[in-house]
Amino acid sequence: MSQFSVEDEAEVQSLLRQLLRSVKERISGAPSVECAEEILLHLEETDKNFHNYEFVKYLRHYVESTLGAVIEEETESCATGDGHAIGSAQDTLVHVVTRRTRESAQYKQMMQALKQTMMVIVESLLNKFEEDQLKKEEMNQKSPHEQFSSHYTDNCSDSDSSFNQSYAFIRQEQLQVISEKLDPSRPKEVRWEALQLLCCAPPSDVLSCENWSGLHRNLSAALSDPDPDLSETFKYAHLNVHFLFPPSVKSLESDFLHHKLGFPADSSGLDVNRPYIARLLKQVYMRLMNDFQKEVTTFWIRHPEKYMEEIIESTLGLLSVRPEHGSVKSLEPVHLLSLLDIQATWFKKWMHGYYSRTVVLRLLERKYKSMIVAAVQQCIYYYEEEVELGSALCSVPSGPAQRNCYSAKELEYTHFVHSVCLLGRLLMYTNGRKLFPIKVRKRRDPVTLTNLVVILISIMYQRPNTSYHTFMHACVDSLSPAVLVMEVLRQLCERTGCAVECIYQVPVVEALLVPILALLRGKPVSKSGLTHIADTLARIATTECGLALFLYERKLISAEGEGMTAAHIIVRFAQALLAKELPACAELEDSAAVKGAFIFVCRQMYNTGAGLQVLGPYGLHECIAQAWRKVTSLLPAPPTPGCGVGSTSSLSERVPTPVPGAPEVLLDNLLNFAATPKGLLLLQQTGAIQECVTYMFSRFTQKLQVWSRCEKFGYGVMVTQVAATAPGIMALRSSGFIQAMVVELWSVLECGREDVRVVHPKSTPMDPVDKSCVKSFLTLVNLLSSAHAVWELLCHQVLPNKSEYSLREMPTSVIDVMDRLVVINSDAKIHSLFNYEQSHTFGLRLLSVMCCSLDSLLLLESQYKLSDILLQSQEDNAIESSSGDRGFIIDGLSVERHHLLVRMSVTGGPSERSLPPRSLQKVTAPLLHSQLPAVSQQHSVKHGVEHGVTHLFSSATALHTSTEVCMSLARYGLFLKLLKEDSEQDLCNLLRHTQEFLSQQRLKLQSDLRILCYLQRGYPGHDWFASTVFLLLCGDADRSLSLLLRFSRLLTSAFLWQPRIYASVHLPLEIAQSGVPPLYSCTAHYVEMLLKAEVPLVSSAFRMSGFTPSQMCMQWLGQCFWNYLDWSEICHYVATCIIMGPDYQVYMCVSVLKHLQRDILQHAQTQDLQVFLKEEPIRGYRVSDYLDYMEALEHSYRAMVLTDMESISPKRNT
Repeated sequence: MSQFSVEDEAEVQSLLRQLLRSVKERISGAPSVECAEEILLHLEETDKNFHNYEFVKYLRHYVESTLGAVIEEETESCATGDGHAIGSAQDTLVHVVTRRTRESAQYKQMMQALKQTMMVIVESLLNKFEEDQLKKEEMNQKSPHEQFSSHYTDNCSDSDSSFNQSYAFIRQEQLQVISEKLDPSRPKEVRWEALQLLCCAPPSDVLSCENWSGLHRNLSAALSDPDPDLSETFKYAHLNVHFLFPPSVKSLESDFLHHKLGFPADSSGLDVNRPYIARLLKQVYMRLMNDFQKEVTTFWIRHPEKYMEEIIESTLGLLSVRPEHGSVKSLEPVHLLSLLDIQATWFKKWMHGYYSRTVVLRLLERKYKSMIVAAVQQCIYYYEEEVELGSALCSVPSGPAQRNCYSAKELEYTHFVHSVCLLGRLLMYTNGRKLFPIKVRKRRDPVTLTNLVVILISIMYQRPNTSYHTFMHACVDSLSPAVLVMEVLRQLCERTGCAVECIYQVPVVEALLVPILALLRGKPVSKSGLTHIADTLARIATTECGLALFLYERKLISAEGEGMTAAHIIVRFAQALLAKELPACAELEDSAAVKGAFIFVCRQMYNTGAGLQVLGPYGLHECIAQAWRKVTSLLPAPPTPGCGVGSTSSLSERVPTPVPGAPEVLLDNLLNFAATPKGLLLLQQTGAIQECVTYMFSRFTQKLQVWSRCEKFGYGVMVTQVAATAPGIMALRSSGFIQAMVVELWSVLECGREDVRVVHPKSTPMDPVDKSCVKSFLTLVNLLSSAHAVWELLCHQVLPNKSEYSLREMPTSVIDVMDRLVVINSDAKIHSLFNYEQSHTFGLRLLSVMCCSLDSLLLLESQYKLSDILLQSQEDNAIESSSGDRGFIIDGLSVERHHLLVRMSVTGGPSERSLPPRSLQKVTAPLLHSQLPAVSQQHSVKHGVEHGVTHLFSSATALHTSTEVCMSLARYGLFLKLLKEDSEQDLCNLLRHTQEFLSQQRLKLQSDLRILCYLQRGYPGHDWFASTVFLLLCGDADRSLSLLLRFSRLLTSAFLWQPRIYASVHLPLEIAQSGVPPLYSCTAHYVEMLLKAEVPLVSSAFRMSGFTPSQMCMQWLGQCFWNYLDWSEICHYVATCIIMGPDYQVYMCVSVLKHLQRDILQHAQTQDLQVFLKEEPIRGYRVSDYLDYMEALEHSYRAMVLTDMESISPKRNT
């Protein structure tokens, strides 16, 4: 079928003509021939219907029938390997078959035949086009009125599209003739013919006419002519007849002023079939004007600015017309425009672009402010006369799709809707808001921005469901008063400048709280507008300014008459809804939508530290938990498997979609307490933390974001917050979250994605942690950052250490990750990895971050002997030379292990410890094994590659008081020249005595609470504060014990000395049994709260990184800044907190984060903030440099922070 028959050529010609017609709009819009060619060449890339065109289908069939046998033959040849080898490893089978097919004789013959045929077809099409053009010219010669359209074609469009447009160039002499023919003294037929010719002329030529003033005058006369034949000319005029707009508007304005139409009475209404009204509304004036208003923005930038100003000014002048009609109200142009464009689309488009918006606002300010006055006046009128309007509208019967009569009340309502939409758009811009205040009739004081917003809010909840739809052809919720006002408020809340001037005002908040206060006082209120009120309140609460207004402004009046903040009123109303304590409106008790909406408002407050500080005393978490339990108890029990239950899909079909008030939404609101450390404590106390985390994991698996109408973000920060505590990490493990993270990590690290077609082998990673694994790495870092998480997940867990691992065996827990990626101590583990070096490097990097927490390090070392395993791996890299000398294989893993061994073995601050780099450095001569130094007591390792590291933990058997741990700490004391050679035994005795003393003051916990490793037997971590005191007193154990016993009576001991407060009898029972230490729920909570207020950039950087300041502060404070600050600064930290008060612990953490602000912002951008903060010491920080800053924080926050610390601190001993 390589040759085309005559029938084939005719078919292809028809299909090609059809294709060109389909893409005519694209081609005609091209500015040049070259651009049109580019459009056709790239049509497959840009046209989604490309493969559906019949011409394309025909060509595809032609190619398949011609080359099908060749392709099959070449494919079979390559598959069987008949001697034709593939050229290179990069080529695929498809590439080879394609190349050979294009080199075949059949392909060349097909292309030649196709080329010849297409040349014949294209030539035929061109000839056909020329014939058509000749016929048109002959017809134009017979029709004088079409003569101007046959000369030359102007392909330069004045609008945004050139499709279906063709204008003739016209000379100035011809325009002069047309202007003369349009003179009102000429016969009607002559004027009609002149209008027809003028409509075919390019607008640009008409607008540049030398006699434009005379043409403009005659056009206005034609538009105002009562003869219907002339009106028909404009009725079907194309929108691009730009020059018709100014005269039509002027003519319309003169008509309104001349006829002085009276506003219809309630009994008669406005009949749009009346000849004059029909002419105004349906035929020429208003229809042409409104269509042009909505389209003109697409092309007026191509014309002089004066042209745009003329259009805008003529429109605003028309809408500002107020015909005098005695005492009777007049029908104004805005009433008719509201019927055509009820949502003021034309004004929204004009205000969208800066080019036109500046002109509109300037003219409104200088000449046409009366238009805005009328809009404000209409809103006030609707607000004051709302009852009458609503009843009138409700009585109008539903009519057919096309209405012919509108009552006076309906016209008033359309004008109100138009005014609300216009004002809403005006308030979005600064210069629009500057038009206020506005003086209106019947009001002594001008209407300010705040007054207008209060009026709109009152309309929203007083009569939210007016039956406007009876005259709008269908029920359209978007045009109800409540929805209209809600849309305006939403737009204002989304813009900071608008919100500050219009929304964040006490009168506005008072107006929003009016129905809530009424219900609390026992007065009935319609529930239909309450959801809109709650939505607006929630949007205000999401911003810092709005939240501060809710929390601290006390000018509002509560139900009892005393001054209260908006937050107190809202939370009390939410509690009353949940407890069903609103007898004045019993229907609200069963309204799940209203309950969910107001709980959501509270959620926007309690998921911040400042908001929780205000809402905490109300116990809202308990109210939500009780409501959730009650709703859950009313749900039918899940079907028992095997009892006739259908498939999983059928089960999911019976589950209703979550609605506000359903268990899922209550759980979601309860889960958001975990956004702050103190909130997490409250969530744990409700006993629903497991269910909340399970719900979070279910949404996480569906890749859903946090369920919020006001903001969208993932669950990363919340997961990190939950993982910082023992009950939180256990809930994550029980929900399956950790297993899912481990499986995802393994899929990326070892298996790769199954849904990606692998054409080329994966490139060798250049970074220690490949980019594809960074997300999984940071997720594990966040989960295992806290020592509490490591204790719960790894304590008493034995490594599998199997003799054989299947390649398809995937890890499902953290202990599996440790076994397969970190503790690689057998050939079986090495052979089970596809990417051994990359995977083991990943594991070592993870171990390095985990070991930065000294408590985690001691647990891992005591259970798994990590130092022995790492040293043995280094020993395995040794090689014996023929001369008997011993060398080493230096690779990425050996360098990483060396760095890790030094990090684990050496203690000290930034100037006391120098860690070896993770990259190779040039040395002058190779180092033999005998020359490699052990880690010295000077804590300085300066060589790039060293393999001999002193093993400090080889025989550790316990976590707290092992001799080896004491020895390692004593080495640090020796380096500081604070201890003697034999001080380690004294340190062990001190730790033993303090442990016995503290064990006498611990609660006997219930058996169901001992599932947590944190609450078993005793404090699971090392007593870093006691060790610090021992070094402070130069190794005097007796003085150290005496100081600790006396220090335990102080409030500060609850926060500096972690074992002191562990499960203490002096703590409130619910806190002692929670498994959440006060250092987290109090100190870390206030660090986050103050950080957001004082150093907002750092707070935002943490949130964007999915990490929390509380996790980092827990590690710093838990180990008394060991390995992060030099010894002198650690002493200053302890002394400052003891002398100045425990709240200085909070201020110091804030000052440290402020000191690190530049580094934090930098590493937040490089997505390694967690790793940086945990692995790097705090360089350059001195307590003395920030004492003034901490004193300023004390002055602002001590009353709040210290009071809360005292409420959970142990009682003083007498």
